[in-house]
Amino acid sequence: MAVEKVKYNKTALKAQRDGLAKYEKFLPILQLKKMQLQIVLRQLEPEIETKTQELSATAEGVRPWSRLLSDPMVDINDFLNIQEVRVEMDNIAGVEVPEFRDVLFQEAPYSLFATPSWLDPAIDSMRRLVQIREEIRVLREKEALIREELRTTTQRCNLFEKKLIPELKENIRRIKIFLGDQETAAVGRAKIAKVKTQERGAM
Repeated sequence: MAVEKVKYNKTALKAQRDGLAKYEKFLPILQLKKMQLQIVLRQLEPEIETKTQELSATAEGVRPWSRLLSDPMVDINDFLNIQEVRVEMDNIAGVEVPEFRDVLFQEAPYSLFATPSWLDPAIDSMRRLVQIREEIRVLREKEALIREELRTTTQRCNLFEKKLIPELKENIRRIKIFLGDQETAAVGRAKIAKVKTQERGAM
């Protein structure tokens, strides 16, 4: 893409000044957004870590009686089919992100008399494992969306700070110098013309 050549006139000067004012107004908004996203990420990291530790602790609690899950009379997986992972969408610094709410499981009716007594607590514990796993998945999805938005916002901040604003300032400086030189030359020409007119009038 060809770079547009800067014109050296008052119209171009106004356009460059307008562009500079727009970018200088928008940059603080971008910087604020960048800061908000960084804060949210810093808060998310320990939250994910806490949930990961909770998942490990819950799994460790299941381990002592996990051999019971191999009972041929009962398939625990029948009670762990997810019907819906409930999430609500939230807006963080202009980014739509998911917020975990709950996991709904498909109901699998069973007889309290024809199944072993450990089944109820086993279902509760295994469902809790699934719920924590899904919560971590949603948190990581949220984290990925925020990281991507932060990357884009940082790129735009850098573009404004390091390229667009300095270029516009330099263009304005060069146009002002050019127009100043033109004005000085015009004044000089006018003085010379005035002297010549006076000389002709004196003849």
